[in-house]
Amino acid sequence: MKEIYLDNAATTRVDDKVIEAMIPFYNKNYGNASSLHLKGEEARRAVEESRETIAKAIGASYKEVIFTGSGTESNNFTIKGLFFKNYPEKNHIITTKIEHDCVLNACKWLETQGAKISYLDVDEQGFVYAKDIENAITDKTFLVTIIHGNNEIGTIQNLKEIGEVCKRKKVLFHTDACQSFTKVPINVNKDNIDLMTLNAHKIHGPKGVGALYIRNGIDISPLLHGGGQEFKLRSSTENVAGIVGFAKAVKISNWKNVKNMTKLRDYFIEELLKIPNVKLNGAEGEDRLCNNINVSFSNIEGEAVGSFLNVKNIFTSTGSACSSKALEPSHVLTALGLSALEANSSIRISISKYTTKEEIDYALSKIKKTVEKLRKISPLK
Repeated sequence: MKEIYLDNAATTRVDDKVIEAMIPFYNKNYGNASSLHLKGEEARRAVEESRETIAKAIGASYKEVIFTGSGTESNNFTIKGLFFKNYPEKNHIITTKIEHDCVLNACKWLETQGAKISYLDVDEQGFVYAKDIENAITDKTFLVTIIHGNNEIGTIQNLKEIGEVCKRKKVLFHTDACQSFTKVPINVNKDNIDLMTLNAHKIHGPKGVGALYIRNGIDISPLLHGGGQEFKLRSSTENVAGIVGFAKAVKISNWKNVKNMTKLRDYFIEELLKIPNVKLNGAEGEDRLCNNINVSFSNIEGEAVGSFLNVKNIFTSTGSACSSKALEPSHVLTALGLSALEANSSIRISISKYTTKEEIDYALSKIKKTVEKLRKISPLK
């Protein structure tokens, strides 16, 4: 039975060109990038060329890009590293109720260390208002951290508008751009971004490698101490093959794929909404990530829909893959105003550059039959 993978917001298939670029750094140019011999120099050159590629993609200087092990690490590095550098003079962080779990859980932990956190509301499409951010800033605020493209509902925040508020108020602005990088144009200078989280495995690169953009001049405490790699900000032997794969994934990304995914997304949404009592969650059109679809089916569980589809080798999600085993309703969907029942009736579908219309049509036919079958046996009417 053919597999149809529609969970690309969780992770993506690694592009063959990325694998090809990585292989030599496992079996040929396998040196430690901190070693001073020829093998080490080969690895170091690959790391720095990759750093330049990623920096150029976001309008940054290469020394402003720090390689990490994941987007989660980059987010934790930002939030905790800045807190410990600023505390106790400043201890206030502003974020939203729809952030990725790693941001929310890092903030909750910092509250035990003396941090004060403002968790801002969003509207019914998932947008945070710049005015609310401005009103929440106090003389103790040192950081605003807002996700760019939401991992569950695909809503894209206006970074430039938020960045302008933070710049005017002299507060650092960080954004988690793991889902939006290479899908939405980002320029750290034009958008007034001070720190930005990126990772590779959402863009057809390898798992286990991320990056953090840190604007030159920002003082931050490292989370990891050791040999002083990554400009003494992130000690650990560099994952050279992963970093090379990350840069290759960035290099081969293109706006033609984004345009094609957008067309397929809109077609998918249009057909899903023809099913009675189906609701789209999140923003519409250009304010939504090109690969994201999140819908609620009234009176049936999204988990049941996903399980039926899984049997048919159609792979979707009921929310963030990082918390998909949790029984609680999605914190993102409840923040939009959905009831627990509505939130639990939702599934997330996320396509990629490899997704075809034929796959979508097949998935649609199975989704329609599954919803019809589940509604017939549902005790919720």
